Amino acid sequence: MKGNTAKSFFPIGIVAGILLGVVIGSIHPETGIRIGILGRLFLNALKMIALPLIVISITLSVLSLGHTKTLGSLTVKTLTYYLITTSIAVLIGIILVTVIEPGKGGKTQIKDIPQAIFEKREIGISDVILSFIPSNIVEAALGFQILPLIFVSILFGTALATLGKESAIITQILEVLNKALMKIVEWIILFTPIGILGLISERIGLEGGGDAVLKLALSLGKYVGTVLLGLAIHGFIVLPVILLLVARYNPVLYASKLGKALITAFVTASSSATLPLTMKGAIEEAHVSPEVGRFVLPLGATINMDGTALYEAVAVIFIAQSYGIQFGIVELIIVFFTSTLAAIGAAGIPEAGLVTMVLVLEAVGLPTEGIGLILTVDWLLDRFRTVVNVWGDCVGAAIIDRKHKGTTCLQITGEE
Repeated sequence: MKGNTAKSFFPIGIVAGILLGVVIGSIHPETGIRIGILGRLFLNALKMIALPLIVISITLSVLSLGHTKTLGSLTVKTLTYYLITTSIAVLIGIILVTVIEPGKGGKTQIKDIPQAIFEKREIGISDVILSFIPSNIVEAALGFQILPLIFVSILFGTALATLGKESAIITQILEVLNKALMKIVEWIILFTPIGILGLISERIGLEGGGDAVLKLALSLGKYVGTVLLGLAIHGFIVLPVILLLVARYNPVLYASKLGKALITAFVTASSSATLPLTMKGAIEEAHVSPEVGRFVLPLGATINMDGTALYEAVAVIFIAQSYGIQFGIVELIIVFFTSTLAAIGAAGIPEAGLVTMVLVLEAVGLPTEGIGLILTVDWLLDRFRTVVNVWGDCVGAAIIDRKHKGTTCLQITGEE
């Protein structure tokens, strides 16, 4: 009874946290910045639990699959889905920005680009490939580099699976540890409304209040509108249709089970930090099978970036339009492939979004300084594209679960 009462009040707490955060940050930015510590504590707690959860979840998933052939089949299905949906997202972005032409009419004010971006501009495909295998796993963990941790977890799980009964004790220990971690996630979730209050109020406060945020959005209104329209088409139409047709899952019901994760994705702008809530919602609330959810979702939080890929395609073509450059079919094809591959390969690179955008800009011969055109609103759009990233991961988990297990966890009728 108490659990049901807490669940019923939770959405109210979320809404209250959002509204209070907006009000405090808008009316009194200094206070919003001060209470930002509450948001940073919440974000740190999520990141603290994310790494051990990824390692244990993926290791357990590989162990439960029990056969390298089954693992290979699941991996191929997962990567195929991610590649297809990311490509669709990029195509939507290219079509919209080409038709709407938000950059037509000249450049707006260019903001200085952080020096860190220039320092990483030489990063290429070889660096992405090398990031899969860490020379020091502890250093990778300290740097919150998830991709190498996933690789090591898959390798360790596969090795344990080959040992048969000898790995039974380790499996039991990992299962207990996983349950303990999920219990900690439940405790963290209780503080979500407070964390949201802190994160929103601080972000708006740092931008100078609600009026300043509104002015920033309006200054690049056509560009912001193009990105949001593309994200809406992919998030509200493409992914739900795929979910409905391929997996025969009720999109509205499925999304309702993932509400906490999607709201947290918007507030934190981090797929990795949101992962503990994503896994809890998909596995425990939406009933995606644990062996699939534990494998697909951590991998998706690392390499499946539908929203980011769409955003980068729109941003690059917007920058070209702002400089008065008209892309032909060849340049658009280059943008399509580089945006798709850059979004997938972004996982092992710090400051992934802007760094991969540098790669796309250079692929079509545009000046890196063009990033300065969009920096003022990047933090805002980052939140929306992260929601689409996480939603894409969750849709992928449901579809792959359906294909892998041949069962439906949430049917069209809404029955569970």
